[in-house]
Amino acid sequence: MPKDNVTKLIQPGAFEDALTEVLRNGVRALLAQAIEAEGAEFLDKHRDLRTEDGRQRVVRHGHLPEREVMTGIGPVAVRQPRVRDRGAVASDDGRIRFTPAILPPYARHYVFVWADGIHLQARLEEEKQCILVMIGATPEGKKELIGFTDGTRESAQDWRELLLDLKARGLAIAPKLAVADGALGFWKALGEVWPTTIEQRCWVHKTANVLSKLPKSQQPKAKRRLHDIWMAETRVEAEAAFDAFIEAYALKYEKAAECLAKDPEALLSYYDFPAEHWKHLRTTNPIESTFATVRHRTIRSKGCLSNKTALAMVFKLVEAAQRSWRRLDGPNQLPKVVLGATFRDGLEVATPADRQPEAAA
Repeated sequence: MPKDNVTKLIQPGAFEDALTEVLRNGVRALLAQAIEAEGAEFLDKHRDLRTEDGRQRVVRHGHLPEREVMTGIGPVAVRQPRVRDRGAVASDDGRIRFTPAILPPYARHYVFVWADGIHLQARLEEEKQCILVMIGATPEGKKELIGFTDGTRESAQDWRELLLDLKARGLAIAPKLAVADGALGFWKALGEVWPTTIEQRCWVHKTANVLSKLPKSQQPKAKRRLHDIWMAETRVEAEAAFDAFIEAYALKYEKAAECLAKDPEALLSYYDFPAEHWKHLRTTNPIESTFATVRHRTIRSKGCLSNKTALAMVFKLVEAAQRSWRRLDGPNQLPKVVLGATFRDGLEVATPADRQPEAAA
């Protein structure tokens, strides 16, 4: 046997690494069985509860996104069953929740979150299915899938359930900023669950909505003027371009001007965050770009027959896609955002306490 091959076979740690992986797979399987058994016991305990219309109140509702838990042999990936309380009222009081005793709370602080409702249609369904998706940015700049369920894009109740579910799993610290389109359901739920989170409207959605209210002959020029707003270097310049657009189009194209005018503050929130993050915060592109690939796969898939199989397939596709998601630019700025630093036009504002005292004359 060649010497190089012998060296590889007896390389220190090779056997231990292989054994660790075997043990980790065994732990993963045992955890999955224990969690599923605990979930089944929880559902059985509440099986006699009924909603006002006679349906079973507490039901199984797929899985939460995969997460890692730390064990004695390192991190192990697990998936927790999702349980839905159909009889829960709008408030958080009285909601029946399932939290496996074997798992630690999902304690993680996300600096930014992106939310969107994506419509897909299964082959055997008459209507399109709406999948509610949330992606979070960690203090290290990594993007992670944190929320995934079916629902209604405009439904405050469905978004509220998703946000409360995240909160129950340990996301007690509200994100600094949330990015989404103009869907009123999400913003209403956000204000109830995370009232301190700053709102940022997606400029891609807003641009499309404004242009749809203009004749095609006017759209190229209007698009350039909208571009001048969100690409301005300062908030003052953006506000000037914002007002100029409304003034130019309000007389003849009132609906287009009104569409832009209804979200003045929420469209420019990113100016109060680091300039390195602006391109990430102006749109819901982290979700849109991922689902461009998902749509391509699901449209051509013969196995995507029902809403249930579509949801499972899309989850697996998104779960695989997040491995290649790029990190946020300017990761060194994220700890400052977490600690509450003030930014103006993308630059950190030094407080009097931060300034060095002048040398004595």
